[in-house]
Amino acid sequence: MYKNLAAALAAACFFAPVFSQTPATTKAAPAPVVKAGFVYVSPITEAGWTRQHDEGRKAVEAALGSGVQTTFVENVAEGADAERVIRDLAATGHQIIFTPSFGYMEPTLKVAQDYPQVKFESITGYKTLPNVATANARYYEGRYLAGIAAGRMSKTGVAGFVAGFPIPEVLQGINAFTLGMRSVNPQAMVKVVWLNVWFDPSKERDAAMALFNQDVDVIAFHTGSTAVMAAAQERGKLAVAYHSDMRRTGPDAQIVAVTHQWGSYYTERVRAVQNASWKSGNVWGGVREGMIRVGDFGSRVPAAVQKEVLAAQKAVGAGRLHPFRAGKAAVRDNEGHEVIPAGHTLSDPQILQMNWLAEGVQGKLPR
Repeated sequence: MYKNLAAALAAACFFAPVFSQTPATTKAAPAPVVKAGFVYVSPITEAGWTRQHDEGRKAVEAALGSGVQTTFVENVAEGADAERVIRDLAATGHQIIFTPSFGYMEPTLKVAQDYPQVKFESITGYKTLPNVATANARYYEGRYLAGIAAGRMSKTGVAGFVAGFPIPEVLQGINAFTLGMRSVNPQAMVKVVWLNVWFDPSKERDAAMALFNQDVDVIAFHTGSTAVMAAAQERGKLAVAYHSDMRRTGPDAQIVAVTHQWGSYYTERVRAVQNASWKSGNVWGGVREGMIRVGDFGSRVPAAVQKEVLAAQKAVGAGRLHPFRAGKAAVRDNEGHEVIPAGHTLSDPQILQMNWLAEGVQGKLPR
């Protein structure tokens, strides 16, 4: 019924102590085995968005052992296909289902209303129900830090950005990356290509090649494969890895990686189902929470640049540095409008509703 369906562990019992007045004769009660389902928007490749979520699934298995049985379905299109797969998982006894793609939000909500006893985790979604929680990561924090590295490494001062869809999450990344670059090179420019697709290696590659023909010598991307990194390696350019460390694909191209760490969150949520403490909610974690990490520097990055980026990462985690905090001068968009007044920091609601491109980004926002 499922495409590439995998059940990772056989159900078994994990025994926890039960205290009573007759401990010598009372047997321990087995903790329930939780069936956890995962739905992936693309195939599981060696790196990328889906790879990181599957690493999170494996972390759940490692942490809970025989207390969990996981199932995943990969390469599921957003829309009707997603609803069918999510519904099938709910109907086959999965107590918690993770749906890590923005386009899965509405199908998740629809199925959740028919299965109130099942818990759902809408990753990157923003609508909740009593049995639907949402979670996302502050990717923009890593983007800003990667922008510092790109600004130091670029010789032309022109970066490229291959982007999926113009949703706030992507705009946050483009703007934070640009502001990070301009924090070390005020004249830096970022050229964006919109694909209107999350995973299409051929289109991702073509977009990267087109940008490399426009003075771009360092590139970032918000898409699901390693195609942009591979293109940078082929052309002798530099690239920022996203989602995963991609040095295997671009051993000479990668300058730094912005990686997503889902294992702790996924484990915590499955364990909550196991001990009946799961509650709906909304989590938005970043560097401080360990959900975003910048590192995995390439061999071409000088030690001084690595030290600078890692120091900035510590500052972000400690709350001393915020990508969307204006200094003595206001931050403006690329049409000249003030978007962050001098001395101010954007609030979370403002970041979540971002609909502008920062000064330094070439082009207009698709409407």
